[in-house]
Parts: sequence; structure tokens; C-alpha cells
Amino acid sequence: MYKPEEINPYTFDEFLQVRDSYNDWEDNEFLQKIAKHFIKEDWDRIAENLKTFSKKTSFKWRKVAEEIARPEKHPTIRHFDAYNHRIDEIVRPYEAVEMQNEVFAEKFFSDETPLWEQMLKRHLLHHNGEAGIMCPIACTDGLVDLLENFKHELPDELKEMLRHCKEGIDGDFGVGAQFMTEIQGGSNIPANVLKAVPEGGRYRLYGTKFFCSAIHADYSVITAKVEGSGHVATFVVPLWENKEKKIRNRYVINRLKWKLGTTELPSGEVTFEGSKAYQIGPLEKGVAIAVGIVLTKSRLDIGLASSAFMLRAVREALQYSQFREVFGRRIYEFPLAAGQLEEIERTAKRTTAGVFKVYHMYLSQKNRNDSASEAAKREQFLLRELILLQKIKAAKDTIETLRTAISIFGGNGVIEDFSAIPRLYRDAMVNELWEGPRNVLLAQIHRDLNRIASWYPPEQFVSDLLENVESAVVKEYAEQLKTLLACNLTAEPNVETVQAAREWERFCDDLFFHYQEQALKEVGDAPIVKKYSFKKQLS
Repeated sequence: MYKPEEINPYTFDEFLQVRDSYNDWEDNEFLQKIAKHFIKEDWDRIAENLKTFSKKTSFKWRKVAEEIARPEKHPTIRHFDAYNHRIDEIVRPYEAVEMQNEVFAEKFFSDETPLWEQMLKRHLLHHNGEAGIMCPIACTDGLVDLLENFKHELPDELKEMLRHCKEGIDGDFGVGAQFMTEIQGGSNIPANVLKAVPEGGRYRLYGTKFFCSAIHADYSVITAKVEGSGHVATFVVPLWENKEKKIRNRYVINRLKWKLGTTELPSGEVTFEGSKAYQIGPLEKGVAIAVGIVLTKSRLDIGLASSAFMLRAVREALQYSQFREVFGRRIYEFPLAAGQLEEIERTAKRTTAGVFKVYHMYLSQKNRNDSASEAAKREQFLLRELILLQKIKAAKDTIETLRTAISIFGGNGVIEDFSAIPRLYRDAMVNELWEGPRNVLLAQIHRDLNRIASWYPPEQFVSDLLENVESAVVKEYAEQLKTLLACNLTAEPNVETVQAAREWERFCDDLFFHYQEQALKEVGDAPIVKKYSFKKQLS
């Protein structure tokens, strides 16, 4: 009697050994090269710290991320305890809770951790997808930045909150969230109707937020309309009155949301019933504060996620293409597959180069002292638009790149436990909508450029954005921009306005493509993976 392995001894073991022994930092020459290009101070210390950190992200936490992604491990909610107390407890697998504690203990937001080290550690974590971790990290980053911006006017409770998130208290680190979306508004924060009622120097919140991610967090940034003012303000809300006793800050969680991706992350719908809240910053600038500080950090993080998702997916596709034999040849030896692999590798590299260049500009502005000068004003505006352009372009390209990477695996590409790429693909679909979907941000860029055209003309804007790009290319884009800014993208749809909208979308895509390509040219190339010598299994 024949045994199955005697009839067909084919095995994936050699591929799996190569794939699963890859270290996302130490084995990626390109990522190291681009990081070293931008980090001028503390490089040796940061690089050494990343060696230790990457062993966790590439192996220990990767296994946890894959395990908690299984459908039976998704978060659930327990509304009542056995004694009829409303507790709305978010139930997550033990591994997810432990990983969150370990990750936050890395002190991402501590004054002890250099900003470039924070960024690179988050980038390495993103190689594992959302994993119920990355949204809380991004939200905590936004919360910390918000509190730091108004540090000198914070009440004691918020100062303690800031310390909890940055440095931890007795080994426990505060986790942040963002609750801004309402059923009628989506990305339209000015349409918020959640009511904030003044009470003794603080506020009480009443009403419902329709989509709230990281709902298991300790604190949240929340936007709400202040009663009697007409202004939508920004608030920081402690989510617990007593966490140990599971007493929430006067709100209930109506339900959890069933999402396409980021399924390990509990997202829900919340009704506030008089929750204590602290208003932050000038009342009349609440929307600008929420968008300019909090959402900016989240949009930067989506750029990091896009780069990391692509680098991992392309790396695994390249490895598999060298291993897998079809019709007598390795996958990469077929011209169609070779062309696809070259394209997605180039996309991953130019995206990564663009992400690092934008982040470098962000840190440079954060540290400069002449923020009132005309040059600084233009640079601040340029950075704002680059972050929006990057979010649009990188999120879209990630989906296309991962879809192509999946196809390299053939039928195995859609098997959820064969590789992480299907999960990354679903997470990428969510990232394209997070912090403003494509159409909303494209329209915002058009409004922004029209608004500032008197002091930052199109030709100067394009010249600054495409610095060091050939003058003929810059001139062509400047002329296109002047023409497209004259179009009315908010008019009623007709043949003319729809065509103008299509041209605007194409223009923004092409403009940022050139920015990314220039960034890659400045950094230079290096391999993502080496060439492997896999044994032939087929005769």
C-alpha cells in the first residue's frame, strides 16, 4: 500500500524556512540604507536598538499577530456581568493583551526614545499588519501630541494622563483612542452633533459616536458641539471612572463593528450619558486642532503602514517566486511574472523613500524656531499637502501592490493561513478609508491650493514639492495645476466637471509619484531580499 508522501513528496518546508527566518530589519538592506540616509544623529545607538526590537517583531510578535487574526480570536463584547451590572467588557484573547502590554512597554512616546527610533519601531511593527496594536499606537501618538501642544494649560488630571501615556505609571502605559465619527457625518467633523454641556470648568458629553476604534483604550480624543456656542471643540475624555472595578465614565458601548479588515481591533458604537470631558485648546479652533494635530499623526502612520505592508508582501512574493516551480521553470523566470515583480518592488521602494522623506520634513518643522517667517509658512503648508498626497497615493498603491503579490502565489495566495498577505490586503483596504477617504482628501487639496494661491502660487508650490526634479517636468506640472485649480470640483456633476475631477485625481497621483521617485533617486537602491538557491523538487 502506498503512502501519500511516497506518491507526492512535494513540500513547502524549504520556502517556509527561508521566509520565516527573515528579519525585517537586519535582512533588509534597502530599509537600513534609507534609514541611515535620513538619520544623522544617534544612528549607531538606534540601529543597535532596532536589532533587538526586530527580533520581537519578526518572530515573537509575528506569531502572536497570526494567531489572534484567526476568526475565533476576534474581539467580542460582554454587556452585563452575572449580577446584572452593565460592564460592556471588551473580551480579547490573552495573547493580544499580553502583546499590547509588551509593545507599549517599549516607551514609544517617552522623552527617552528618539523620534526616529519611535518611527522605525512602528514601521517594523506594521510589517505584522494591524494586529490590534497599530491603531492604538497611532491614536496614543495623536493624544500625546495634542496634550504636549497645550501642556502649560493642562489641569492636573490631564498632566497625569500625559505621564501615563509617555512614561507609564508603575509599569502600566496609557492607551489612546479617537472617537470622531457620527452617523450623519463620517469624515465631516464640522457636522458633529454630539453635545458638550459645560459643568464646573469641565464638560459633560451626551449623544452617540457611530464608529470608535481602539474602544478598549484608557483615554480618547473626542470632537463635540459645545452647547450654546455652535462650535465643534476638541475634548480629551478618560474612558474609565474606575478601571479596576470596570466602572466606565458614564457611557455605554452599543455594539462592536464587523469590519472588512483590522479585525483584531475592537471598533464600536458608543453612547455618552454625561461623560466627564476636558476641552483642549481654543474653543473656536476645535476642528482645526483635531485635524491639524491628531489626524495628521494618524495620516503619517498610514504612510508607515503602506510602506511596511508593501515591503513584506513584495519580499515574500520574491522569495516564493524563486522557490516555486511551474511548467518547468521558477516563477520569476517568466517574463510576465518578472515584470510584475519588478513593478511591485519599485513601488514598495519609492513609497518607502517618499514616506521617510515626508517624515524627515515633519521632524525638521517640529524642531525649527522660525515658524513665523514666510518661508516657514510655505513649508508648513507644503508639508500639510504632502501628508494628504502621501495618504492618498500610498494607500491606493498598497492595495494594488498586495493584490499583485497575492497573484504571484497563485491559488495559495488567497489562503489565509498560507501567508499574511490576504490579511494585510484587507487591512490596507481599511487604511484607504481611515482619516479621510480618497475623494474627501482630493477635494481638500484642491480647496487648500485655491485658498493660498495669492501668497503661494502654483509654480512655486510645484517647484518646492519637486525640488531637484528636471525643470521641464516642474514647468509642465505647474501649468497643469494652474488650469485644474480653475475648475469647480464642487459643482453639479456633468460631462465637464466629471472630466475635470478625473484629471485632478490623475494629476495628484502623478505629482506625488514624481516626488516618490525623486526621493528614491536621492537615497539610492539596495536589495530587499537576496538570491536563494532552492532545490528542484520537480523532475
